[in-house]
Amino acid sequence: MTIACLGWGSLIWDPRELPIRGIWFPDGPLLPIEFARESDDGRMTLVLVPETAPLVRSLWTLLSVGDLGLAREALRRRECVLSKNAEVQIGHWERGQAGERVDAARRIERWGVSLDLDAVIWTNLSPKFHEQDGVPSSEEVVGHLNGLAHEKRKNAERYIRMAPRQIDTNYRRAIERELGWTPLSEM
Repeated sequence: MTIACLGWGSLIWDPRELPIRGIWFPDGPLLPIEFARESDDGRMTLVLVPETAPLVRSLWTLLSVGDLGLAREALRRRECVLSKNAEVQIGHWERGQAGERVDAARRIERWGVSLDLDAVIWTNLSPKFHEQDGVPSSEEVVGHLNGLAHEKRKNAERYIRMAPRQIDTNYRRAIERELGWTPLSEM
């Protein structure tokens, strides 16, 4: 079974124990991705957002495991998703499996079929800001990041700057303009 993993954030530069097979390719599906999830340490991380957001080109890699269950479990562990939340927070598509799909999953399915993949997995965390579900505004994100102190601010800046250059979102442009946090990565 040929399984791909999609990425747009820290998976790219810090896959840890995720069983990737080589490099990240820059021609993944176009997806609505934004810096719209406040993590426990204050960083604003990249997540899938509603389809009204501009689409950006994701990255992908092949995994060195041939079992979809093992691949999903590896991504769940890497992303520190609780087992009870894995069904929702670790997205997956498998060839031949019918089911109701949201727009992003349909995009992923079409892309996976076009590459003759057997399965695709991705992190499917929802947007969240100040413990509330939903997409914050770019002004809220910039204000939040600007208000972080010391180590939290350094970690938040590192995440934003390490995100692959091709993840060129509206919020990223606002963060660059207001805070000067330009990309470090060549991808």
